[in-house]
Amino acid sequence: MKMKEVKELTPAELDLKVQDLRKEHFSLRQQAKTGTLENTARIRQVRKDIARCLTEKTIRSAAKV
Repeated sequence: MKMKEVKELTPAELDLKVQDLRKEHFSLRQQAKTGTLENTARIRQVRKDIARCLTEKTIRSAAKV
């Protein structure tokens, strides 16, 4: 997910996206622990996507003040 895509999301969609990404991150960590994870790079991608979404939320909240 690119930052351009994140900026196009509404605040509600952004919250939902963060929630979904956190669930996926948890699932990927569990798969890594049990040894069933096939794409280990996906963990890093999800972490970065979460950070992008949270950064955009922070920018939006700072712009409102």
